[in-house]
Amino acid sequence: MTTADQQHFAWLARSFGRTDYLPLSPADLAALAGTGEYVEKYPGTHLFKEGAVAGHAFVVEKGEVELSRTSGGTRRIVARVGAGTVLGDIAMFQEQPYISSAKAITRVRAFRFDRNRLLPVLIKHPVVTLRWLVAGLSQLEATQRRVLGLMHRTVKEQVAEMVLDEADQRGEVQISQGTLATLLGASRQTVNEALGELKAAGATETGYRLIRIVDRETLAQAAGR
Repeated sequence: MTTADQQHFAWLARSFGRTDYLPLSPADLAALAGTGEYVEKYPGTHLFKEGAVAGHAFVVEKGEVELSRTSGGTRRIVARVGAGTVLGDIAMFQEQPYISSAKAITRVRAFRFDRNRLLPVLIKHPVVTLRWLVAGLSQLEATQRRVLGLMHRTVKEQVAEMVLDEADQRGEVQISQGTLATLLGASRQTVNEALGELKAAGATETGYRLIRIVDRETLAQAAGR
């Protein structure tokens, strides 16, 4: 295994649950490394598509992925996720079709687990299994916290909160207003009005498929933090 491979698999080990009380042994790590391979996806290409039989799960190392579902013939974006996110594992374990499509927004690097190689490792390596369980529950809890955090809040507060959560190191969110409205379950008009209010307050500015934070403190106040 090359030094680069060791670095990547060390990252993979850190991606599953808490590392302080569930350390992976060299044997665990070697077994985990043998369950799949790294894949690169360019913007617009898919990690998996809705309805396909789920033979793989993915953990995102870098890049952004858009999750969408089709309802009534219309594709709806349901989430945008980034590094550290595990995708497709529930469908993979159940041997069911993927319930959504996962498309790269930016260039994405991810580790792709093969179900037939992963299951024997989970049976023989309980620490790997427990780490996977902890990681999955942590991801679920984070989603629940986010949903609860957005409940009973104005659209303006929700927009401000999502921009704060999704902004990159430059303070930018690459997202269209229509997509933002879909993610929040709000109308495009109300989202546009909220963005207009945030812009007027000097908190943000907008461009084509772009929201940029101008004043983080003002934006945090608008989010009710």
